[in-house]
Amino acid sequence: MEKQIRLADGRYIPALGMGSWHLAQGRHPISQELAALKRGLELNMSLIDTAEVYGNGESEILVGKAIARQRDDVFLVSKIAPNNAGNLESIKNACIQSLSRLGTDYLDLYLLHWRAGIRQLDLLVESFEQLKREGLIRAWGVSNFGVRDMEELLETPNGHACAINQISYSLFDRAAEHRLIPWSQQHGIPVMAYSPLGSSSQFTEESVLERIAQKYAVAPSAIAINWSMRNGMTTAIPESGTPAHIEENARALTIELDEQDLALLNRSYPLLS
Repeated sequence: MEKQIRLADGRYIPALGMGSWHLAQGRHPISQELAALKRGLELNMSLIDTAEVYGNGESEILVGKAIARQRDDVFLVSKIAPNNAGNLESIKNACIQSLSRLGTDYLDLYLLHWRAGIRQLDLLVESFEQLKREGLIRAWGVSNFGVRDMEELLETPNGHACAINQISYSLFDRAAEHRLIPWSQQHGIPVMAYSPLGSSSQFTEESVLERIAQKYAVAPSAIAINWSMRNGMTTAIPESGTPAHIEENARALTIELDEQDLALLNRSYPLLS
């Protein structure tokens, strides 16, 4: 059964999806990356995250090809760069261009990619709310926001409509556990973990991840991904350009780490002060 998490607006999304940061940029043949995305959809990884800046829009074009003829079965996420988020006109234009590249007429979720020089959040929020009213997006959120950013957002009119915060989070990057994740749990705003696999250098034959993976007969990546989803309020979006790797990642949905596993991982990959 597909695992899900609850968004702040009450809807549910897959706990495991797919990222596309480096896709359509020559790392693998396009045909292989397209096959990987389609394989992920077959394996219930039905959330796909992309952004207008990924490959200057090429990632969105690739994702659009992957979801053709099955759009309604996909939870589609894209992100707007802050330099395009200065006013309603530029925000709407950026959204429409993303929709065109993706070959769809709506986004399930639209995120501000990072805050950068955006001082006032009220214009951003109102613009996102207008996109919702026009049916261009179903929900909106943010990415790379810290606690202070999130507190300011919730003080903004309609800021409570923020559905999710996309952040860097993995066994190898646990900094969000100091303040951001506890704050998010307290306020009922889930997080979306990008780069949940950290660096490939962490996956060695001698690693604790490898030993636990052998216990469950899965790849170490499945263990790392499952760990990132363990709190019930995090959706993970690992990226892969090959069907084989997608299949390894999808096994994260088939296992449940026990207390002994979690304790071992906590000792081996501690939260640093």
